Amino acid sequence: MTAEEALAFVREQGVVLVSGKGAVPRLTEAIVGGPIKGSWWGHPKSHQIFAILQAVTHSKEILVCRLVDGKVTLVHRRLWPALVRIAGRFPPDRIAQVREEHLPSGQHATRLVPFSKWVPIEVRKEAESISEPEALAALGPWTLVPDPSSKQPRRKWRAA
Repeated sequence: MTAEEALAFVREQGVVLVSGKGAVPRLTEAIVGGPIKGSWWGHPKSHQIFAILQAVTHSKEILVCRLVDGKVTLVHRRLWPALVRIAGRFPPDRIAQVREEHLPSGQHATRLVPFSKWVPIEVRKEAESISEPEALAALGPWTLVPDPSSKQPRRKWRAA
């Protein structure tokens, strides 16, 4: 699989996990064409997996977050309006963008970008035209969305 094919896979699926086990497909397994036992770092195609993951996670079409069960999740841009529409149903850390940064020291640091900061204005506007049931259907059956009455009321997001 190439980086372009991996991006097409995420586009088609809409929501995928990078490598964690969960209710949606795993990109690492799609890259190698089958199950991976143990860590993908120990797989014979680990260098290919790493290169493809880097390309996909750096695409402007992909949101890297922890949406599904708190695991690293990739959400294609086509589903961002649906996600924005029901964002109030998720804990803030699940819909925050995960960014990996390279520090001058050579170390890697993970930074969370709050939901209100990563969502483009045009996506927010598009989300206004989607009903809650449409948003849930677009995101798919994987989600067991918590009852919104048990959470804080949905916030109104303003342009940054």
